[in-house]
Order: sequence, then C-alpha cells, then structure tokens
Amino acid sequence: MTQTTSGASGAGATAGGPAFDAPTVIRTKRDGGALSDAAIDWVIDAYTDGRIADEQMSALLMAIFLRGMSGAEIARWTAAMVASGRRFDFTDLRRAGAPGRPLALVDKHSTGGVGDKITIPLVPVVMACGGAVPQASGRGLGHTGGTLDKLESIPGFSAELSEAQIRHQLEGIGAAIFAAGELAPADRKMYALRDITATTESLPLIASSVMSKKIAEGTRALVLDTKVGSGAFLKDEAEARELARTMIDLGTAHGLVTRALLTDMNTPLGAAVGNAIEVAESVDVLVGGGPPDVVELTVALAAEMLDAAGVDGIDPAETLRDGSAMDAYRTLISAQGGDPDAALPVGAHSETITAGHDGTMGEIDAMAVGLAVWRLGAGRAAPGQRVQHGAGLRIHRRPGEPVAAGQPLFTLYTDTPERFAAAIAELDGGFSVGDAAPAQRPLIIDRMV
Repeated sequence: MTQTTSGASGAGATAGGPAFDAPTVIRTKRDGGALSDAAIDWVIDAYTDGRIADEQMSALLMAIFLRGMSGAEIARWTAAMVASGRRFDFTDLRRAGAPGRPLALVDKHSTGGVGDKITIPLVPVVMACGGAVPQASGRGLGHTGGTLDKLESIPGFSAELSEAQIRHQLEGIGAAIFAAGELAPADRKMYALRDITATTESLPLIASSVMSKKIAEGTRALVLDTKVGSGAFLKDEAEARELARTMIDLGTAHGLVTRALLTDMNTPLGAAVGNAIEVAESVDVLVGGGPPDVVELTVALAAEMLDAAGVDGIDPAETLRDGSAMDAYRTLISAQGGDPDAALPVGAHSETITAGHDGTMGEIDAMAVGLAVWRLGAGRAAPGQRVQHGAGLRIHRRPGEPVAAGQPLFTLYTDTPERFAAAIAELDGGFSVGDAAPAQRPLIIDRMV
C-alpha cells in the first residue's frame, strides 16, 4: 500500500503546509511509502539548513537505497536540490572575438568509473572545436575517482571559482571546471554522506545528484556517459539504461538538450588509475598518444557534445593531431592557477605485481582495481578527508596482451606503505593470466536520446 507523509507533527513545516519530522519521513520510506512533494521539499530544505542531522539523512538515504523512488519522487527530489542553491545563467555571454554569437554551452557527465579521466582531455578538445564548457565537477565517490581530486594534483590548480571568474573564462577561453559551491548545496552534503554510508549505488540518488548540479550550472546541452559493468555503480545493463533514461527525461524537463552514451566499465579505462597518474595519461592523449580506449571515448563524447550544442564542421580527433587541444588544456590549467609544466606527484613508495608464468592477460576487474586504488589513499573513508595525489596504480599489460613470467603486471603507488597489503588483497582474484585472450566487448554499447 502506498503511503505519503502528510500531517506529521514535528520539527518543521513548509510554508502554509503540513509539518514534518525526520523520523516520520524516514519511516515512510523505510516501509515502502512514497514521499509527498511537500515532504521532499521539507527534507531538502531542512537538511541544507542543518535541521536534519547527518545520522537521520543517512537513515533516509539507506531507506531510499533499499526501497527506491518513483519517477515523480525523483523529479521532485531533483528540483528541490536545484532550488536549494543558486542557478547560473550564462545565456547572455558571447565568445571573445565573436560578439554576436551566443556561447555553445555544453557539458558532459560520467556516472563514475575506474580510470575515468575523460573530462581532462575532453574539455580541451571541445574548447578547441568552439564549444563552451561550464563544468561543475565532483570529488571521488566510493571506489570511483573524482575529477577535482585529479586536477588538484596539478601544482597551483584551483577549482574554487567565483561566478565572475567562471563567466570570464567561458567568454575568454571557452571553459571552466569548478566545484559546485553554491550550486545544489543539498547535493554537496549528501554526496559526501553517500560516499561513506554505502548508499552510492542507487538509481534515484545517482540521477538526482548528477542532474541537480547540471541543471543548476548553466549549461544548455548535456551528454551523459552512463557506465555499466563491474566498476560502475550500476552493474546491470537494464538498470544503467533506466538510469540514462531517467536523467535524459530530467534534463529535457528542465530545458536541457540531453542525450547519453552507454559505455562499458567492466575493465578500467586506460592504463592509469588514481589522481596525478590519470592527469599524466590525459596529457599523453592530448599530445596525440595515450591508450586507444581513452582516445576513442574522448572523441566520441566530444562529437556528441558538439552536435548537441549545434557546433559542426570540426573533427574533434583532428584537435588531438594538430595540437590545438593541448594548447587549450594549457590555457585552461593556467587560467585556474595551475602550472601545466610542473612535475606531477608520485607516491613515495611502490610495489610491483609480476606474472607467475607465461600466458595471456585475462580480464582485469574494474571494481577490484578501483578498491585497490582507494586502499592506497586515492579516495576517502570519511567526509573531507585529504586524498593522496600521488596514490595510484599502473596497468602494464592490458587484457589480451601476451605476458611473460616475471613481467610486471601492475605497479602500485602510495605515500603510506602500510596500505600495500590491503590494496594487494583487493586485487587478488581481480585479474588472471591464462592461455587465451578474453572476449572483446565494445566500449560504446549504445546511444540514447
């Protein structure tokens, strides 16, 4: 039987509406009920203002994780998180040197993967093609890395940008990568809480978290990289499709041109997983090299972004060949205080795992790698915890490649060597060396609009 929270006595009320209290709202969702619009509005407002404790929100998040939400609940939860803070509007901006032409505002969001450094080469590619990218990015969540943690490993780089600076960069160079700040502050608090309460793998919470920030950040078009596989938050393709459809519908309802690519996340992207180590691999892509899967996904997402924003006539792959994407990267990093020529940090201690016999590299489980890198210090176990920028893992042999006995398979990096045992234990069983190459899977599974 569907229940709704209404008329509960307690510690808060919406203007002119019923009063609510956290235990009643939690109980309703715990028991499988639907939260009313008024209850959702109250929860988001009260949590943002500190009238609901983290312990209570943790309980509600777990209830949502276990019981789910209807489409109507997800839509209202998302809208309430957008309304919890500011909403940027960049429609008045014009690109420097083209005063009559509005900015082609477009962004990309990944639902989270292992080795997923795509934002770092992608934004400069889109800049070089004439797009403008206002990207509100996040920090690591669970076993997946965060764009801001990676970029902040560049000496001097800052994502703490004012709205004035974001506007200045969009007009002047065509991109800004920034912490959400005043955008969807309810999501910022919940995002940190989900990271440490095992409530990350929830379709309603993923969809509302992603879309609240993207709706608020001022983009006009959005391409979603929806991951599916062992290293994704959603392992099942049907669930990933449902997530993509939910996010597309949320974006469309708020006036964003929204589409999605469904992409494989059973194997880590590229050969580097961590923070600074992923920045280094991204630079390899920008200078015309890098792992083929990272290049493929970067170019495919760039093409989708440019099409969604109405920019045509430019091949994004050409920007990697002619150096214009690398030029854009250097401009972007410098604009945000970073030194694109500075040495990147590397963990002070390393351990290498070698092959015990000849053979062929089998599957590499993305979840095992993600958890190993988290154990090395690249992620967080508590809100606000500092990450190790030099922590990470390098994959020396990709699935299907030949392996010789004694050959390095993985190198692990950390500043705290006591972490190696736990990290290596996470990798145990997460890879194999056998007699035959594993079956190949397409990186891009489907396109959804």
